Amino acid sequence: MEYVSTSSAPAPGGHYSQAVVHNGLIFVAGQLPIRPDGEKCLGSIEEQTVVVLANLKSILEAAGSSLEKVLKTTVYVSDIRLWGRVNAVYAEAFGSHKPARAVVPVPELHYGFLIEVEAVAHQ
Repeated sequence: MEYVSTSSAPAPGGHYSQAVVHNGLIFVAGQLPIRPDGEKCLGSIEEQTVVVLANLKSILEAAGSSLEKVLKTTVYVSDIRLWGRVNAVYAEAFGSHKPARAVVPVPELHYGFLIEVEAVAHQ
């Protein structure tokens, strides 16, 4: 088992790793819209989604992978009515690659954020 850490994504805010690699699979911890320097993005859902996916991409690259190698994502969204806007940004980021995905509406997220994304990818 290998722990992944990169300064190109926000440092963990608790007792967890940005990602863990095991048997060629990369398990990326839930990413909130926090920039690598620790600045919280409290802008629109589109802005927050861009930051979250940039963090995901940076962590995957640090683990020797990429967005194109994502097998599954779980997207937590604080208001399901925002889903169409999230999906548009998500589709642009992933392009023709379509990993399996679960969308989970939640009543609220840490710091009042609108979105969190976790992922499983291969190296």
